[in-house]
Amino acid sequence: MKTLLIAIGLLAATTLPALAAEPVKMVDTKMGKVMATEKGMTLYTFDKDTKGKSNCDKDCLKKWPAFHAADKAKAEGEWSLVKDADGKQMWAYGGKPLYTFTGDKKSGDMNGDGVANLWHVAK
Repeated sequence: MKTLLIAIGLLAATTLPALAAEPVKMVDTKMGKVMATEKGMTLYTFDKDTKGKSNCDKDCLKKWPAFHAADKAKAEGEWSLVKDADGKQMWAYGGKPLYTFTGDKKSGDMNGDGVANLWHVAK
């Protein structure tokens, strides 16, 4: 029984941190390190958003899809979860909601940076 409890404890200690891992990866680019999805798609912030609130409406989301979180995602530290215009959970970092850009076609593209002087790569 004691061995079983130790094994369960070790399993929990190695599994739980994986569930709390950051939802993005940092990628080296000509602009320095930027945030990207697991598939390498660049993430962006929107100047019209306010801390903890997405102001990208449904039309905006067609061009700038929200970086959605899994249903059971748990945020911690600088990470938080906010609702997009469709009511779905999306990731935010430092209170800033995160988006991808439909103009980025492949991993590493950063075509959305500077659009309308309102969109910026997330760092």
